[in-house]
Amino acid sequence: MNTEAIAFYTLATCILGFGVLVITARNTVHSVLFLVATFLFVAALYVLLHAEFLAVIQVLVYAGGIVVLYLFVVMLVNLKRPPEAHADPRRRGRLGVLVAGLLLAQFVAIASYGVTQIGGPAPPPDAGPSLTGNTELVGWALYTDYLVPFEVASMLLLVAMIGAILLAKRELR
Repeated sequence: MNTEAIAFYTLATCILGFGVLVITARNTVHSVLFLVATFLFVAALYVLLHAEFLAVIQVLVYAGGIVVLYLFVVMLVNLKRPPEAHADPRRRGRLGVLVAGLLLAQFVAIASYGVTQIGGPAPPPDAGPSLTGNTELVGWALYTDYLVPFEVASMLLLVAMIGAILLAKRELR
Protein backbone atom coordinates (compact mmCIF):
# COMPACT_ATOMS: atom_id res chain seq x y z
CA MET A 1 0.00 0.00 0.00
CA ASN A 2 1.25 3.49 -0.75
CA THR A 3 1.56 6.28 1.80
CA GLU A 4 -1.54 8.14 0.58
CA ALA A 5 -3.73 5.10 1.19
CA ILE A 6 -2.25 4.62 4.67
CA ALA A 7 -2.81 8.32 5.45
CA PHE A 8 -6.40 8.12 4.15
CA TYR A 9 -7.30 5.08 6.23
CA THR A 10 -5.66 6.57 9.32
CA LEU A 11 -7.57 9.84 8.92
CA ALA A 12 -10.83 8.00 8.19
CA THR A 13 -10.40 5.88 11.32
CA CYS A 14 -9.74 8.96 13.44
CA ILE A 15 -12.76 10.77 11.97
CA LEU A 16 -15.03 7.81 12.68
CA GLY A 17 -13.60 7.37 16.18
CA PHE A 18 -14.05 11.00 17.14
CA GLY A 19 -17.52 10.97 15.56
CA VAL A 20 -18.51 8.10 17.84
CA LEU A 21 -17.04 9.97 20.83
CA VAL A 22 -19.10 13.05 19.93
CA ILE A 23 -22.37 11.18 20.34
CA THR A 24 -21.33 8.98 23.28
CA ALA A 25 -19.66 11.57 25.53
CA ARG A 26 -21.66 12.33 28.66
CA ASN A 27 -20.27 15.83 29.14
CA THR A 28 -21.46 18.27 26.45
CA VAL A 29 -18.25 20.31 26.54
CA HIS A 30 -16.21 17.14 25.92
CA SER A 31 -18.57 16.32 23.06
CA VAL A 32 -17.90 19.71 21.48
CA LEU A 33 -14.15 19.23 21.86
CA PHE A 34 -14.40 15.85 20.13
CA LEU A 35 -16.35 17.61 17.39
CA VAL A 36 -13.46 20.06 16.97
CA ALA A 37 -11.06 17.15 16.60
CA THR A 38 -13.37 15.58 14.00
CA PHE A 39 -13.46 18.82 12.01
CA LEU A 40 -9.67 19.12 12.13
CA PHE A 41 -9.19 15.57 10.85
CA VAL A 42 -11.68 16.27 8.04
CA ALA A 43 -9.59 19.31 7.13
CA ALA A 44 -6.50 17.08 7.04
CA LEU A 45 -8.40 14.76 4.71
CA TYR A 46 -9.12 17.72 2.41
CA VAL A 47 -5.40 18.51 2.34
CA LEU A 48 -4.71 14.91 1.41
CA LEU A 49 -7.17 15.29 -1.50
CA HIS A 50 -5.38 18.47 -2.68
CA ALA A 51 -8.34 20.71 -1.77
CA GLU A 52 -6.40 23.19 0.33
CA PHE A 53 -9.04 25.92 0.07
CA LEU A 54 -11.71 23.61 1.49
CA ALA A 55 -9.34 22.60 4.30
CA VAL A 56 -8.80 26.21 5.32
CA ILE A 57 -12.53 26.94 5.13
CA GLN A 58 -13.20 23.80 7.19
CA VAL A 59 -10.89 25.03 9.94
CA LEU A 60 -12.06 28.65 9.86
CA VAL A 61 -15.79 28.14 9.55
CA TYR A 62 -16.49 24.85 11.31
CA ALA A 63 -13.68 24.33 13.78
CA GLY A 64 -13.54 28.06 14.49
CA GLY A 65 -16.96 29.64 14.14
CA ILE A 66 -19.57 26.93 14.46
CA VAL A 67 -17.93 25.23 17.43
CA VAL A 68 -17.64 28.55 19.26
CA LEU A 69 -21.37 29.03 18.67
CA TYR A 70 -22.02 25.53 20.07
CA LEU A 71 -19.92 26.28 23.14
CA PHE A 72 -21.77 29.54 23.75
CA VAL A 73 -25.11 27.75 23.53
CA VAL A 74 -23.95 24.92 25.80
CA MET A 75 -22.62 27.34 28.40
CA LEU A 76 -25.48 29.85 28.24
CA VAL A 77 -28.35 27.39 28.38
CA ASN A 78 -28.77 25.71 31.73
CA LEU A 79 -29.63 22.12 30.79
CA LYS A 80 -30.41 21.08 34.38
CA ARG A 81 -33.29 23.46 35.00
CA PRO A 82 -36.85 22.08 34.86
CA PRO A 83 -39.05 22.95 31.89
CA GLU A 84 -41.26 26.00 32.17
CA ALA A 85 -44.54 25.32 33.93
CA HIS A 86 -46.53 27.96 32.03
CA ALA A 87 -46.64 29.32 28.52
CA ASP A 88 -45.29 32.77 27.84
CA PRO A 89 -48.24 35.13 27.21
CA ARG A 90 -46.10 37.22 24.85
CA ARG A 91 -45.51 34.28 22.49
CA ARG A 92 -47.16 34.78 19.13
CA GLY A 93 -47.78 31.31 17.73
CA ARG A 94 -50.08 32.33 14.88
CA LEU A 95 -47.67 35.02 13.71
CA GLY A 96 -44.84 32.47 13.70
CA VAL A 97 -46.88 30.05 11.60
CA LEU A 98 -47.79 32.88 9.19
CA VAL A 99 -44.16 33.96 8.79
CA ALA A 100 -43.06 30.33 8.30
CA GLY A 101 -45.74 29.90 5.63
CA LEU A 102 -44.62 33.05 3.83
CA LEU A 103 -41.02 31.88 3.96
CA LEU A 104 -42.00 28.48 2.56
CA ALA A 105 -43.95 30.18 -0.25
CA GLN A 106 -40.89 32.27 -1.05
CA PHE A 107 -38.67 29.17 -1.21
CA VAL A 108 -41.18 27.43 -3.50
CA ALA A 109 -41.29 30.51 -5.75
CA ILE A 110 -37.48 30.67 -5.94
CA ALA A 111 -37.24 26.95 -6.69
CA SER A 112 -39.95 27.07 -9.36
CA TYR A 113 -38.32 30.09 -10.97
CA GLY A 114 -35.00 28.24 -11.08
CA VAL A 115 -36.64 25.26 -12.77
CA THR A 116 -38.62 27.28 -15.33
CA GLN A 117 -35.96 29.90 -15.94
CA ILE A 118 -35.83 31.14 -19.53
CA GLY A 119 -32.47 30.44 -21.08
CA GLY A 120 -31.74 27.23 -19.17
CA PRO A 121 -29.21 26.68 -16.44
CA ALA A 122 -26.07 28.69 -15.83
CA PRO A 123 -23.26 28.14 -18.33
CA PRO A 124 -20.61 25.59 -17.39
CA PRO A 125 -17.31 26.86 -15.97
CA ASP A 126 -15.51 26.47 -19.30
CA ALA A 127 -17.97 28.87 -20.97
CA GLY A 128 -17.21 31.58 -18.43
CA PRO A 129 -13.89 33.12 -17.53
CA SER A 130 -10.85 30.91 -17.58
CA LEU A 131 -10.72 29.25 -14.18
CA THR A 132 -7.39 27.81 -13.21
CA GLY A 133 -7.39 27.02 -9.51
CA ASN A 134 -9.41 25.27 -6.88
CA THR A 135 -10.52 28.54 -5.28
CA GLU A 136 -11.83 29.96 -8.54
CA LEU A 137 -13.80 26.80 -9.31
CA VAL A 138 -15.37 26.75 -5.84
CA GLY A 139 -16.29 30.44 -6.09
CA TRP A 140 -17.78 30.00 -9.57
CA ALA A 141 -19.90 27.04 -8.47
CA LEU A 142 -20.95 28.72 -5.21
CA TYR A 143 -22.22 31.91 -6.79
CA THR A 144 -23.81 30.39 -9.90
CA ASP A 145 -25.19 26.90 -9.33
CA TYR A 146 -25.49 26.92 -5.54
CA LEU A 147 -26.50 30.51 -4.78
CA VAL A 148 -29.90 29.70 -3.27
CA PRO A 149 -28.62 26.94 -0.92
CA PHE A 150 -25.80 29.28 0.13
CA GLU A 151 -28.31 32.01 1.02
CA VAL A 152 -30.59 29.54 2.81
CA ALA A 153 -27.66 28.35 4.93
CA SER A 154 -26.78 31.94 5.82
CA MET A 155 -30.39 32.61 6.85
CA LEU A 156 -30.45 29.49 9.04
CA LEU A 157 -27.23 30.58 10.75
CA LEU A 158 -28.73 34.03 11.34
CA VAL A 159 -31.85 32.51 12.91
CA ALA A 160 -29.70 30.25 15.11
CA MET A 161 -27.67 33.24 16.27
CA ILE A 162 -30.81 35.23 17.10
CA GLY A 163 -32.18 32.23 19.01
CA ALA A 164 -28.98 31.92 21.04
CA ILE A 165 -29.10 35.62 21.87
CA LEU A 166 -32.73 35.37 22.99
CA LEU A 167 -31.95 32.35 25.16
CA ALA A 168 -29.01 34.17 26.72
CA LYS A 169 -31.06 37.30 27.28
CA ARG A 170 -33.72 35.30 29.11
CA GLU A 171 -31.08 33.90 31.47
CA LEU A 172 -29.53 37.31 32.19
CA ARG A 173 -32.73 38.87 33.57
